[in-house]
Amino acid sequence: MSAIHILIEKLRTAAAQIRYVPQTMALVWRATRGWTVAWIARLAAQGLVPVAVVYLTRPLIDGIVAAANSHGDWLLVRHAVLLAAVMAAVLLLTEVLRSVGGWVRTAQSELLQDQITDLIHRKSIEADLAFYESAEYHDHLHRARSDAYSRCVAMIEGLGSLFQNGITLVAMAGVLMSFGPWLTLGLIASSLPALYVVVRYNLHLYHWRRQHTADERRVWYYDWLLTGAESAAEIRLFGLGDHFRDAYRTLRSRLRGESIQLARRQSLAELGAGTLALLITAAAVGTVAWRAVHGLITLGELALFYQAFQEGLRLARTSLEHVGQLYANTVFLGNLFTFLGLESQVKDPASPACVPVSRGHFIRFVGVTFRYPGSQRIALDRFDLEIPAGQIVAIVGPNGAGKSTLLKLLCRFYDPDAGRIEIDGVDIRCLPLQELRRRITVLFQHPVHYNDTVATNISLGNLASSTGDAGIRAAAEAAGADEIIRRLPQGYESVLGRSFADGTELSGGEWQRIALARAFARQAPMLVLDEPTSAMDPWAEADWLDRFRSLSAGRTALLITHRFTTAMRADVVHVVESGRIVESGTHEQLLDRRGRYAESWAEQMERQTA
Repeated sequence: MSAIHILIEKLRTAAAQIRYVPQTMALVWRATRGWTVAWIARLAAQGLVPVAVVYLTRPLIDGIVAAANSHGDWLLVRHAVLLAAVMAAVLLLTEVLRSVGGWVRTAQSELLQDQITDLIHRKSIEADLAFYESAEYHDHLHRARSDAYSRCVAMIEGLGSLFQNGITLVAMAGVLMSFGPWLTLGLIASSLPALYVVVRYNLHLYHWRRQHTADERRVWYYDWLLTGAESAAEIRLFGLGDHFRDAYRTLRSRLRGESIQLARRQSLAELGAGTLALLITAAAVGTVAWRAVHGLITLGELALFYQAFQEGLRLARTSLEHVGQLYANTVFLGNLFTFLGLESQVKDPASPACVPVSRGHFIRFVGVTFRYPGSQRIALDRFDLEIPAGQIVAIVGPNGAGKSTLLKLLCRFYDPDAGRIEIDGVDIRCLPLQELRRRITVLFQHPVHYNDTVATNISLGNLASSTGDAGIRAAAEAAGADEIIRRLPQGYESVLGRSFADGTELSGGEWQRIALARAFARQAPMLVLDEPTSAMDPWAEADWLDRFRSLSAGRTALLITHRFTTAMRADVVHVVESGRIVESGTHEQLLDRRGRYAESWAEQMERQTA
């Protein structure tokens, strides 16, 4: 393919990416409306100042020469002094505008950063849980987070410089036209090779970054392993530090080498384009200098031409750099807008149904089949389950049987591939998402450890309706966390975790009690507890279970557990294997059947007494 065809293809690709410019400017306008007006006004003024300097150069120099040759003629001297004063005022204005520009740019950048971060946070909250289990989603998120803010700010600066330089260039072109239109054409011709280099290598950079997104995320991952608190103990115990340092250095070495090689090729291409531009400049300046030597133009006109051409050449090069940056930034900002455009599959229904509020709800799974996105393994296979209102139902079974999948489907983090889930006879897909989730409280198997006060940790379970101090204390007592809290230095105002000053770290079992209190703070009619006693010792488990029945009275409770000592307290126990219920009954009934449940019970009891 010829160089012309390559250039045309690059320009066509660039034009396709320019569609993100209006979106970016709309984003900037929403975030920094007042500051954007100030920014445009400053750019217009700053674009006209160099023109004023150039236009003042010829009369100033000619005035100084005339005053010097007048042997002290006061009128000529005063004229030269006035021109010098005007030039000084224009130069002072340049400094004022530059200083104001830093203030305006900082204000815009800060506001824009917060706006972009808020958009990413909002989309992350809205995104389906399935996205978080997709490597492609994490690639989108990585590219959006790593480039969005810096690229957006760079685009603002680039567009501002183009606008400012454009005003100046138009004026400079007018100056050069008086010396001959071919000089303006020469100025344009000297910029074309640089334009080709800019478009070509910015496109290469974009494709290189896109191809290596997963590698960049892995570099971040190795860095997190080497510096994060979560992995610190295992890194030391198993002597993994050097292993992960080597992995980090190897990957960084490859990425660094490819990046440097790309930059080397770009630098050589820019050198060739710059050399060609210098040759054109030399020819133009030489021609005008020849005219000055032969008296065809004055000294002031020569100075005017030289300054206008040099300024025009500098601005043309700078503008091309900004065009290249603008193109690169629009390409990378496409990552942000692609991320923000991700469509969730789990949505509110077009015509929401209504389920009356009650103390407990009747829950039913009807022929539910489900595979996790990207997986061929069936998590639930034509699964049927009924949970009567006000009853406590336990789900037991081996790892991977599909137990935790039940709560994810009930909360509508996912929708089943087939079948339906009903609450009081209404398909949950017909209910507003927020209304459905407000009626469910969940203790997750791995609850979040919020590095905040105890009171805040508990109150997060019911932000929609402030529980107050009494509600927080009642939830803590229900979870058996009150004794733990009394031992803390500042009670309910104690900061938990080590991320902030004066924080207190808890054991796994203590954190679980705090998470249980958070779940109880939400007085929802449906309770789902995933391994609620996994971090408790047998004495603490027995104490908590004795109180649980009275605490959940009238509410529908689903216990997902490996511990049969927990499951035995339920009204009904269901044994799940390979995504289906294989046994059901009370604890005593299941033991009498001598089936899978009875075998597992005997094994657990034997391990506890061994």
